[in-house]
Amino acid sequence: MSNVFHRAPKHAYPVAVRGDGAYLIDAAGKRYLDASGGAAVSCLGHSDRAVTDAIRAQLERLAYVHSSFFTTEPMEALACALARSAPKPLDKVYFTSGGSEATEAALKMARQFFIDKGEPQRTRIIARRQSYHGNTLGALATGGNAFRRKPYEPLLIEATHVSPCYPYREQPAGESDEAYAGRLADELDRAMSAEVMAFVAETVVGATLGSAPAVPGYFRKIKEVCERHGALLILDEVMCGMGRCGTLWAFEQEGVVPDMVTIAKGLGAGYQPIGAVVLGAHIYHTIVGGSGAFQHGTTYHGHAAACAGALAVHQRLTRDELVHGVRAKGQLLEKALRAAFADHLNVGDIRGRGLFWTIELVEDRKTRRAFDPALRLHARVKQEALDAGLLCYPMGGTLDGKRGDHVLLAPPFIVDEAQIAELVEKLEKAVRLALAGVSPR
Repeated sequence: MSNVFHRAPKHAYPVAVRGDGAYLIDAAGKRYLDASGGAAVSCLGHSDRAVTDAIRAQLERLAYVHSSFFTTEPMEALACALARSAPKPLDKVYFTSGGSEATEAALKMARQFFIDKGEPQRTRIIARRQSYHGNTLGALATGGNAFRRKPYEPLLIEATHVSPCYPYREQPAGESDEAYAGRLADELDRAMSAEVMAFVAETVVGATLGSAPAVPGYFRKIKEVCERHGALLILDEVMCGMGRCGTLWAFEQEGVVPDMVTIAKGLGAGYQPIGAVVLGAHIYHTIVGGSGAFQHGTTYHGHAAACAGALAVHQRLTRDELVHGVRAKGQLLEKALRAAFADHLNVGDIRGRGLFWTIELVEDRKTRRAFDPALRLHARVKQEALDAGLLCYPMGGTLDGKRGDHVLLAPPFIVDEAQIAELVEKLEKAVRLALAGVSPR
């Protein structure tokens, strides 16, 4: 019996022992094609020598110092690399140990910005339903994942949640993208007040909604609303950023620059735990010119080995042009998914961008009726995929936290054409077998 308190204590987990490119290998020698990067983390696969060598070299020199005493060469170099690759005014970087911590830091940074700006009444957050920003209490309160929030709601700060940009289910037939985006911007405008400090959104919604991009023009309208009301725009690119959607920053494709952006998963590619908030100069200078310091900190902030690994990841993504390759490979994945599932009676939507794709499963394509949640279709797909040697990221509660099933895919950027074919073939088998075990209503 394991002494680990696993997230699903009754589940028997295989023991992973080795990584080989896009594959993971368990103790029995079984190989699994990692088509989800864990949770869209392992963008370079599981055996990148450039990254492991960088971490090893840093550990041999210096493993850890506390950031209240020292800075380190890899932390400074990584911050410079991120600032150089980000559009202005984004030019300062605050490091964390992961995505949830990045959200917490961004929220506290927004609050301190307005205190130092002389607007202490700004305390409120607006985010979107069916969003996810992390599992720590501030991040969980911000997110609109109803299932994950429910047990802990008495502990959460109050936040306002507006509609997601979810065209498959919430854009009526005949409504243009411009009109739909305008309607959502108007909803945000009505929710705004002088007490709002920030609107928080995933640039491409990840786990909760399933790699859902916004319609063209949505974020430009949202940015205009934020600016009109003096609120900050915080974009969460923990899952969709760092090349996952085909550009280093997912917001590059939206025609906006946020006041802050949070990053994590693809920043370290799974080789070390790391996250960051990249913030605009106006926020930094207001805090420095006001209270003079950010009243926040964590033990492993800017960990030297984590920063060294993330710097090597960043160099692989940019110098080796892996991000550019994401677009072409993403087109191959989209084409293969559409060939396999476009006419499938139980696939209602195929959506995504770059190497970030989702199929949404429905009981009836015409009415878009979801399967009964009690069937746990997403869990069935996950198990069938595991049995077939495929790791994917199925989720339930797509519609409202209870109803709806989707399967998210986020393969590593090193995936090749043959592996894309293997991915889709095994996914088709997993979906077919999962559906065979589900009785119709």
